[in-house]
Amino acid sequence: MKMKNSTIADALELVAAVKLEFHDKNREKYESFLQILSDYKAQRIDTRVVRLKVYQLLRGHKDLILRFNTFVPTQYEIKLPLDRYDKQQQCRRLEVEDALAFIKRVRDVFQNKKKYDEFLEILKDFKAQRIDTSVVVERVKELFKRHTNLILEFNAFLPKNYRITRPLQLHTGKKMKKVAENCEIPWDLLDIISRKLDFDDLFGFAGVCKSWREFHKIYWRNFMASQEPLLLQKSSHDKKSFSFISIHDQRVYHSKTIDCFWNLAYSGSSSGYLIMTTENNSFILMNPFTRKKMEINTTAFKVEFSVFAYHVLLAFGKGLEEFVLVALCRSSNSLHVYQSRNSDWITYSTRGKPWKVVDFVVLHNTIYAVTDKARIGVLSLNSADINFLKLKSTPKVTSSSHLRLVSCDRKLLMIHILPRRILNVYEIDLSIKNFVEMKTLGDIALFYASGKYFYALSNPEKWGYESNSLHAINLSSTQCIMSIGNDNKLPEYISHDRLSNPPKGRPYLLDWCFKHLHYEVDYSLVE
Repeated sequence: MKMKNSTIADALELVAAVKLEFHDKNREKYESFLQILSDYKAQRIDTRVVRLKVYQLLRGHKDLILRFNTFVPTQYEIKLPLDRYDKQQQCRRLEVEDALAFIKRVRDVFQNKKKYDEFLEILKDFKAQRIDTSVVVERVKELFKRHTNLILEFNAFLPKNYRITRPLQLHTGKKMKKVAENCEIPWDLLDIISRKLDFDDLFGFAGVCKSWREFHKIYWRNFMASQEPLLLQKSSHDKKSFSFISIHDQRVYHSKTIDCFWNLAYSGSSSGYLIMTTENNSFILMNPFTRKKMEINTTAFKVEFSVFAYHVLLAFGKGLEEFVLVALCRSSNSLHVYQSRNSDWITYSTRGKPWKVVDFVVLHNTIYAVTDKARIGVLSLNSADINFLKLKSTPKVTSSSHLRLVSCDRKLLMIHILPRRILNVYEIDLSIKNFVEMKTLGDIALFYASGKYFYALSNPEKWGYESNSLHAINLSSTQCIMSIGNDNKLPEYISHDRLSNPPKGRPYLLDWCFKHLHYEVDYSLVE
């Protein structure tokens, strides 16, 4: 049975209206309404049963019933106005109509009259109180074996505790393909169930039918465009698994897809990819959100196999499938850049130079780097060079200073951490070619990771984070620590781990993962 061609916006407006009416006054009714939608989506009830349940739930709320009528075929609309007597009569009529319609469906399905008569006999025995509900469930379950739709529809007439359950079975072949192509489920209902799925389940969700695949394309695009950072958690040595934590939703997403990479050495997260090193001299790039995987081998240098041995950045060519991987080796201070367009590594050596690169970031399709002397440069992708900007002044730094770059809200920021745990932030104003010290972060939140690097997010309140704040994680902890500044002051710096290695006996927070940050570079800007 197809619903009317209402938009997702219409559906969400109806849900919002029901929530507004019942959420505070009678939350149970609001939750019951969501359950009706969920049951319909899961094909546990059909349109007739939806109408009956919604009518019983929304009695006395004419405006909500009228909104509901826009979603169902005309013959299933709830007629208004109703007086008390009419309400009772219509409710009774709906129940009788549904029961008679179901019995007719059983008769049509079973060409074998013996089975149809057996079903009628079950109903007679129950009415005469010769059997109870549990016996009805067992006999109907056996009778309707291999007829899942009848079982799901029959469940609508049973108390919740006696519903007939069946294990989920996946079928292949032409018959299943035909069923999938004709599957029609309202997108508002798909949205409700999709919010409860883990990453891996979402991919299986997309493969159910044509309607679901089309919904998944849009849902996944919006999901990836979300600006919410996720915490990446690694399990203890016993469980060997990864998970993602949403602080805003207080929800944990599991991903078996990346569990097989548990023993690899983690370097960082960039452009939605987790970047790791292996013992066979290669980098593994794995995107748990799209399930894309890339492996990059090298003979140009020996790849170090240890956690956070490299600081990494992954960027894609603007409008292209080609990509650039930038890897800064912490032990040698060597900067290695791989470009897929020529499948080659280039090493930017710092030997013999009075500075070393300590961080890099993408802004305006260009890779900017900062040295330990606070010099800002543009990374050339066509030669092993860094073109340094001629700025009017440079903040004073010492050998104990820590400098980091972040790009946010189309701004290039340099973070300067002093030994006394003082946080200074400068905007590198490219228009006046100078550093501008910031008194506050304004509408920006900083995220500090275990690898001693920072991310930034504008409009953080959208996801439950504070503006002008610093959110930090440590390898030794499973909690996020927050520091908030005021209108005239930056947040205080939160010190990094004293532990050089993560604990082995329990899970720990590894990094922040910004799935929406898809860095792009424009080769024409760095010729």
